[in-house]
Amino acid sequence: MDYIRLLLYNQNYKRSDMSGIYSIILAGGQGSRLWPLSREMSPKQIFKINDKYSFFQKTFLRLASVVDDKNIITAANVKNVSDIKEQLKVIQEKFARKREYKIISEPLSKNTAPSLALSVKYIQDNYSQYSSSVIIVVPSDLLFFSREEFADNVSKGIQLAKQGYIVSFVSETNYIDENYGYVKIRKNAKISEIEQDAYKVSEFIEKPTAKDKKEKLKGKYYLNSGIYMFSAETFFEELKKYAPDIYNIVNINKVTDNIPSFPMMEYDRMPNISVDYSIMEKTKKLAAVKLNTSWTDIGSWESVFDILEKDSSDNAIVGSVVKADTENSMIYSTSKLIAALGIKNTFIIETEDALLVCDKDNLNGIKNIYKKLNSKNAKTKEVHKTAYRPWGYYTVLEEGKGFLTKCITVNPDSKLSLQLHHHRSEHWIVLEGEATVIRGEDTYKLMPGESIDIDIEQIHSLQNYSDKQLKIIEIQQGDILDENDIERLEDIYGRV
Repeated sequence: MDYIRLLLYNQNYKRSDMSGIYSIILAGGQGSRLWPLSREMSPKQIFKINDKYSFFQKTFLRLASVVDDKNIITAANVKNVSDIKEQLKVIQEKFARKREYKIISEPLSKNTAPSLALSVKYIQDNYSQYSSSVIIVVPSDLLFFSREEFADNVSKGIQLAKQGYIVSFVSETNYIDENYGYVKIRKNAKISEIEQDAYKVSEFIEKPTAKDKKEKLKGKYYLNSGIYMFSAETFFEELKKYAPDIYNIVNINKVTDNIPSFPMMEYDRMPNISVDYSIMEKTKKLAAVKLNTSWTDIGSWESVFDILEKDSSDNAIVGSVVKADTENSMIYSTSKLIAALGIKNTFIIETEDALLVCDKDNLNGIKNIYKKLNSKNAKTKEVHKTAYRPWGYYTVLEEGKGFLTKCITVNPDSKLSLQLHHHRSEHWIVLEGEATVIRGEDTYKLMPGESIDIDIEQIHSLQNYSDKQLKIIEIQQGDILDENDIERLEDIYGRV
C-alpha cells in the first residue's frame, strides 16, 4: 500500500500509549559509503531509489503513523535544510497538513551527539509541559518492512524511558560489521518488572575493530539499530555526566527556529562525536528491546543491493544498462548507457561526473575513496553536476578558476528567490521560453537570444510565468562560486 494511503488509513491506529511522545529524525549524515550518489549537498536520505518516496520521507511517514506528526522534529545540517523543507512540503501537500514541521539545523557537521543535544534542548525549551516526556530518536536511513510491528516494538520502551532508562532497539545477528554498534544483553529483574520483553545492556561496543571481532565479540551480541528512546531529563543527566563539553555549551545557549538554529562559534567548540561513543558506550542506564520486525540500514551500496529486485543471474540493475554474462553484480546508471560484459561480483555506479567500479567484497573501502576526495577538496564529494530545486534544476556545464557556467531550467509558473551575491556577477542568456527578470527596481521580459548582466551585490530574481519550461545559460564570474554565496531576501519556498 502507498505510504500516504497507509498513513491516512491508519490515523485511528495511533496507540494511546504513544500520545505525547516526541520524535527526532537524525538527517544530518553525509552517506560517504553511498558515494558517488550521496554527496554533502545531496545526502543519501533525500534520494529515491526505485521508489516514489525518499528514505527520509519514509521515515517521517512511518513515525507519523504512530505518533502525532506535529511532534516530529528533524535534525539536519544547515546545508541540507532547503532539501529537507522540500521533502516535508510533499508530505504536507499529500497529507493535507497546514502545519509547519520543525527543523533543527546545525551550523556545522558535528556528528550525532551535538545534533541530538540541540534537538532535545529545543523540545525542553519550547514544550515545557513535556520536558520529561519520552523522545524517540530514529536515523533517517532505516527501512522497516512492517509499520504495525515497528509500532508494537517501540511501545515496549515507553515505560522504561519514563522510569529513567535509555532504551536501545536491537536485533539478532550472526555477523559482526565494523560499521555498526553491538550490545550484549541479559535479563534484569527490575527491568523485567517494567517490561517483560526488555533487557539490561551489559556491554555496548560501537563499530568494533578487527581485534574486537577476533578476541572480544565471542558471545551472543545483538545489532544496535540506532533507534533510542529516553526522557529529556534522563538524556541531559547522562550528557552532563559523560559529555560535559557538549552539555555546558548547549545548556547556556538557546536553540531556535532560525537557520542555523544555534550560534556557529559555540557549536564549533563542541567535539565531533556520535551519541554512541559519547553516551551509549558509557551509561549504566541502557536497556534493550528486541525488534521483531525486518529492517535494514541503507548505509552502503550492499544494503541498496539487498533491497532491489534481482534478475535470474542475481544482478540488480537500475537505469540504462545492457549486459551479458554478468552475475551477482549491481549496475546503477543515472545518465549514460552502461554496457557490461563478463562481469562478476562487481558494483558499477555511474553519475554525470563520477564512476565507481568496485569489487563486491571491497565496498567498505568506498569511505577511503571519499576521504581522499576530501583531502583533495574535490567537488565530486560535495555536489552533483545536476541539482534539483523547488523551482526546477540546474546542470553545471563547465567551471574553472574564476568562472562557472550552468544551464538553468525553471518550471512553468515558478521563480527563484529574490537574492543577491557578495562575491560573483552573473550573465544570463535565454535559450528557450520567456524570462521575467527582476534587477534592482526594474523588471525585464527576455526572449530567446536576449541576455542580461547581474552585478555583484545587485538584487535580482529569475521568474517563469509561462506554461512552458524556461531555459537559460548562466555564466558566473568571481572569487566564490558556490551555493553559499546566496543571500535570499524573499522566497516562496520558505528558504529565507
